[in-house]
Amino acid sequence: MTGRGDPPEGTPEGVPGGGEDEYRSVVFDESFVRAARLQEFSAQERMGEHARAVRSRHAWARAGASRQAVVLILLIAVAFAAAVYMGVRHPYQAPQPQTVEPLHSSVVPLAPRGEVPGGLPAELYLNSPAAEFRTGAEGVTLPGVRRTQTFSESQVMTALTTAKEYLVRSAIDPAVLTGGPVQAVRLLLDPAQQDQFDQSFEHPVDDGRHAAVGWLTRFNPAEVTLADTPVRVQGTLTVLERGPATLEVTADHTFVYAVQRAHERGPDHASLFTVRRETRFRFDRDDLRDRHVELVQSAVLAGPQACASNSSGYLRPLLAGQSAKGDAPTGTDPYATGRTTVSLCGVLAPGAQPRMNG
Repeated sequence: MTGRGDPPEGTPEGVPGGGEDEYRSVVFDESFVRAARLQEFSAQERMGEHARAVRSRHAWARAGASRQAVVLILLIAVAFAAAVYMGVRHPYQAPQPQTVEPLHSSVVPLAPRGEVPGGLPAELYLNSPAAEFRTGAEGVTLPGVRRTQTFSESQVMTALTTAKEYLVRSAIDPAVLTGGPVQAVRLLLDPAQQDQFDQSFEHPVDDGRHAAVGWLTRFNPAEVTLADTPVRVQGTLTVLERGPATLEVTADHTFVYAVQRAHERGPDHASLFTVRRETRFRFDRDDLRDRHVELVQSAVLAGPQACASNSSGYLRPLLAGQSAKGDAPTGTDPYATGRTTVSLCGVLAPGAQPRMNG
């Protein structure tokens, strides 16, 4: 009979016997394996407490996915906080949007010293300082275009061409000049200035902000009509960067119009009316994208015109044969309370008028 722990068929050949062999307990031959009794728990037995099929996992092991989600959320929070901190501390933040400044305008009539010369438009132009002026939009010439520190060449070109378009529509377009619709001019303005523009035409006032002729040139069609088109123009456009978010275009132009009385037959009683208009336009990046202008300043000298004429809504030329004898600005009372209104008026130099023979 085999001893305790021996294989059923005895000790295999070549294997030392005796309890002294340290490998005896782990060496099994084929007969031992065949004789081994295999036992498999039934489904009922596997469900019992004595034979749990699944080993219980630690609580942190069961929460592995949740733990990864928590770690990910913490990493995102740290990254977001770092981004906010760097945005606050970074010295090169994106510039804040610029506030659109309202238009400030002035209109100064220029009174003639004698009678206004009259004649045919071609003769008047030929004998005036406007003889060499270009006609219409050709007179609004663009300078050479170069990039600035923060604006590209194409952006500078957009600013110049948009300013030119505004000048053409507001001071050369015959429909606007003769009191027609002004919607084409309005649509070129930055939307933030359109309410001020509307108020200037609904209730024009010579208060430096709400004079219609501060925005554009126009004549009362019941009094004046154009005797000849196109308009004669000469002037300059310059561009300057006012900061990393703003381009500024300055326009300085002289416009000369041949005008006559409304319903007058024939152009032989025409006269010249001269408007010197200095304007400053500003453009932020939104304006350049949308082709809008911000008209922030407009200074107008216009004559021949009487000092006492109310020119907030329309320019009111003195026509051929008329004069401004005895005309003087309204007196200003320094003792009067309330808003102070100062009437400005100048004298039109004789050399600014056509020199007609006879």
